[in-house]
Amino acid sequence: MEQRLLQSPQMIQAMQILQLPSLDLADRIEQELNENPLLEKAELGYEEGGAEGASEAGDGALLDARLDELERVDRESWNRGPKGRVEDSDRKLEALQNAPDSALTLAEAISAELAFSDLDDATRSVAQYIVNSLDARGYLAAAPEEIARDCGVPGATVESVARALAELRHLIHPAIAARDLRECLLLQLESHHFDDPLLRAIVEQHLDDVTTNRLPRIAKSTGRSLDDVVQALEILRSFQPNPGASYGGETAAAIMPDVVVEGLDGHFEVRLVRDRVPTLVLSPQYKEYLKLAKKGEGERDWVRKRLESARWFIDAVQQRQSTLLQISERVFEHQRDFLEKGVRGLHPLRMQQVADEVGVHISTVSRAVSGKFAQTPHGTLPLKYFFTGGTETEDGEVEAQASIQLRIKELVEKEDRHNPLSDDQIAAALSEQHKIQIARRTVTKYRKALSIPSSTQRKQF
Repeated sequence: MEQRLLQSPQMIQAMQILQLPSLDLADRIEQELNENPLLEKAELGYEEGGAEGASEAGDGALLDARLDELERVDRESWNRGPKGRVEDSDRKLEALQNAPDSALTLAEAISAELAFSDLDDATRSVAQYIVNSLDARGYLAAAPEEIARDCGVPGATVESVARALAELRHLIHPAIAARDLRECLLLQLESHHFDDPLLRAIVEQHLDDVTTNRLPRIAKSTGRSLDDVVQALEILRSFQPNPGASYGGETAAAIMPDVVVEGLDGHFEVRLVRDRVPTLVLSPQYKEYLKLAKKGEGERDWVRKRLESARWFIDAVQQRQSTLLQISERVFEHQRDFLEKGVRGLHPLRMQQVADEVGVHISTVSRAVSGKFAQTPHGTLPLKYFFTGGTETEDGEVEAQASIQLRIKELVEKEDRHNPLSDDQIAAALSEQHKIQIARRTVTKYRKALSIPSSTQRKQF
């Protein structure tokens, strides 16, 4: 004997729907509408139970014909895939026409330019193989010998690979297909005809020193002044370290908020964005079919199963909306100061705290806020942003992590660039100016989270 918790298919469906952002939920609803003829969108002025025509249709032959038609529609939806109503198709077509084209990959973008070049067939084939072997930065790991052996072009040699590389660099970018950053910069030096020995020495011998901002070491090693090194680095910064960056790439995904928080007459209203999540209802006509279908026949079971599925789906969507709204209301009750003051007003908040107040499990809160965004007076932010830890100040107040990070960022922005603050100095400044006591290693962690370089790397010469 053992005691186990088994999740029904309906419970799993409800959890999945709760986790869906509104755009994904809209797609899921469209799929269900196409697959289940007993499910409908509520029309303007719709009143449940208003299917008088179906209740008067007592003719068994007419009923059988309509049920046969429903079964045919159901079979076709499985055989041909989802097919929506005319107005739904029109809306989808309009959305597709207004959607941005998907971005080309690096290989696709370069291949399109190669198509208009006047290369001979063999060189074009080798060049195409090279293009398909580039990584996202535009670098090429394979050696010319490997390319000549593996490209599949009859008679390919190291010399023909070199010709293809030269053509690519002439057509696309002088450093495309470089093996590493050092070769990438050297190729651009040659392309721009820079013969300065200092520039070449920095690229060939001191890239690590450049990364760690150890400019005095470069000056000492090359016998040049610090000003000369700084000027040489200004030239290097104008080069492209990733020659493939200007080609291909991904289109940024649009962020659509699920929750909107607006200030109204001195208070804040939290509401869901409902225009993308339609209200679903059971079809009154099909409920009449269920009453009129002959007992014991397959039609009755067919209608009953779809009716049960439609009811479960409607309940799951309604539960999702209700749970998300309750959780959002609790979150912004705690974060009212954020709505009024911005990040400085953000308070520490745990998911368990909200779960206890709403009366749900913490996993429900986690699913409800996952992938959801809230439109606030201070920008559109992930709902998870408002769940954060904090540090108690000397005054007994609790400062949120995001607020502390903002103060660190402000201290760095105001520092002397020729004498930047160390992490110990930032910790001391937080204690002195804001009564916030945190360790140096915590400052380091927050600084890295903000992508702020170390004091050595920030120093200007």
